[in-house]
Amino acid sequence: MGPVALPAWLQPRYRKTAYLFIYYLIQFCGHSWILTNMTVRFFSFGKDSMVDTFYAIGLVMRLCQSISLLELLHIYVGIESNHLFPRFLQLTERIVILFVVITSQEEIQEKYVVCVLFIFWNLLDMARYTYSMLSVIGTYYSILTWLSQTLWMPIYPLCVLAEAFAIYQSLPYFESFGTYSTKLPFDFSIYFPYVLRLYLMMLFIGMYFTYSHLYSERRDVLRVFSIKKKKI
Repeated sequence: MGPVALPAWLQPRYRKTAYLFIYYLIQFCGHSWILTNMTVRFFSFGKDSMVDTFYAIGLVMRLCQSISLLELLHIYVGIESNHLFPRFLQLTERIVILFVVITSQEEIQEKYVVCVLFIFWNLLDMARYTYSMLSVIGTYYSILTWLSQTLWMPIYPLCVLAEAFAIYQSLPYFESFGTYSTKLPFDFSIYFPYVLRLYLMMLFIGMYFTYSHLYSERRDVLRVFSIKKKKI
């Protein structure tokens, strides 16, 4: 008696496809909710909605960004084709800004820069997760492919500038409250504002590597898509 064939949906390739589709769908729904909520609140309350952006949608944003750490595992185990280090840099930027800078300082949560950052992050993620969700099931649209591979070009540098500005605005509060600053044995201490200033320089160095990687990825994706389109 020969081996019993597994149903298609139980085969490893289809399980990977199903898992990635569900992951991208969850991220798409989360970021769609954030962007819709921000848009409705802005048209309802105007500029006042920008002040309490973090209080209104901060929890969902933190959830989406925490889940996005799974992407490092996806790349490491090989179920997602991407480079680990550039993705690590992108995720680290957001985790540090969101959890270390914004969440820890209530005064920063009311700044306009938080609303601007959330808008930039969501525009990038909406395009990226929509494209990824459809491409994993073999569905491609010219405008969506182009948008997902081009939108980051003007927005990503603006994101880094907004992140740097958020760090700059947070420095006086870290200095006043001593958040994360600590004294260690042997008269050694960690003064966190110095750590943030060092990270501020690293942020722009990381932007160069990330931008170079994204540009190379854009060129490869659009070239492959153009070849597929010609065959069709």
